[in-house]
Amino acid sequence: MRSFGAVSWSPHASPPRSLERPDRAWRGWSQVPRCLQRYSAAVTHGEEHTVSEIRLDSYEAHFAARTRGMAASEIRALFAVANRPEVVSLAGGMPFLSALDLDAVGDLARQVIAEEGSVALQYGGGQGHAPLREQLAHVMDHEGVPAHADELVVTTGGQQALDLTAKLLCNPGDVVLAEGPSYVGALSAFSAYEAEVMHVPMDGDGIAPDVLAERLGRIRASGRRPKFLYTVPNHQNPAGVSLSEGRRQQLAEIAAREDLLIVEDNPYGLLDFKGEMRTALRSLVPERTIYIGTLSKIFSPGIRVGWIAAPGPLREKFVLLKEAADLCQSNLTQLLANRWLSTQDWQGLIEAFRDGHRERSDAMLSELTAEMPEGSTWNIPAGGFFVWLSLPPGMDARELLPKALNARVAYVPGAAFFADGSGGEHMRLSYCYPTPDRIREGVRRLGSVVRTEAELRDAMYGEHH
Repeated sequence: MRSFGAVSWSPHASPPRSLERPDRAWRGWSQVPRCLQRYSAAVTHGEEHTVSEIRLDSYEAHFAARTRGMAASEIRALFAVANRPEVVSLAGGMPFLSALDLDAVGDLARQVIAEEGSVALQYGGGQGHAPLREQLAHVMDHEGVPAHADELVVTTGGQQALDLTAKLLCNPGDVVLAEGPSYVGALSAFSAYEAEVMHVPMDGDGIAPDVLAERLGRIRASGRRPKFLYTVPNHQNPAGVSLSEGRRQQLAEIAAREDLLIVEDNPYGLLDFKGEMRTALRSLVPERTIYIGTLSKIFSPGIRVGWIAAPGPLREKFVLLKEAADLCQSNLTQLLANRWLSTQDWQGLIEAFRDGHRERSDAMLSELTAEMPEGSTWNIPAGGFFVWLSLPPGMDARELLPKALNARVAYVPGAAFFADGSGGEHMRLSYCYPTPDRIREGVRRLGSVVRTEAELRDAMYGEHH
């Protein structure tokens, strides 16, 4: 497998010229291509709508400097298009919920209101509902990750945990190390607090420890100190690979030696197709690890329950930041999640999710083999939601997207997962939500688009361009 690349980006660099001219729109990596905006408007409303004539410079003086680079994620912008019934979406990372017993969830919700309504509809504590924290500690224990309820802080999904982490640790210009490619929501959280993201390349065994050590040396030689390493070690989003056991040990040794904090984001650890559990970095260096978990992938994303497990001094700060952000987590969703975990066979649900994801992954992989032209490569996932596909040399996934949308198939261009917008030759394909038949049809449509583009390039530039 080829390396996924390494780049560095800083929000403190000179703004694009278009930002200096309010009459021109900046088309940065996280903004939606105009072709997609037009298509989205057409399919959503039946016609294009004119944007309001209110000028940006009417409000620009009021904005905080850190908001200058903020723009909508390409993934979010794709939803308006991808959710159309005629489009096969291989873009979003939404779990399929067909295995979830909705009647049971409804019964539990009624029980919560009937039996604990005065608590469910009241304010709660900043650290989270204590019985739920006990259950979340059991979830971690099920994966072999040691934790105590008192060590946990409940958050509004894993995304708020990332936001609170960046808010706690990042000053403007601080260096954050992250896998290349990285989860786009993490990149958004770090950039919101004006951190500089330095990517560390990955291969089939995950992040490269030798390159990490080299990056650390370079940063320290410049008189700076990296704030933390962000990693999704299990079935990574978007690359779909897992960190090998040997490299986990190496990362733990580097963290201890270099006094480096690790932010271990683990949404997919329980979704290994074979049910295998990998050693958590928290288990190896608990005093240097901020662990982030979520129920979004193993129960429901709509319930918005995540959590942080962190050393005591950090945990105390997280509670204060959580209270400043939203006072407290919703007691209603916390009590519902607690009832689910304490009364339902959630381990069995996870097994059903694994089986469904494996079936969908197999459908995608078999169709990719049949449909993709020579020069295309992709990983073979062992769990999680994603396949990371590399196009034949010379192709750009973002430039190809309008043609794919015309063929009624959607994906996420790889540039969305790099802080500087590199990675144009890659795309992320998600198999977690569509049915196997829809996945096969989507890959057939995508394969036709890629083959046509490859043939066109060969005709224009020759086979060995």
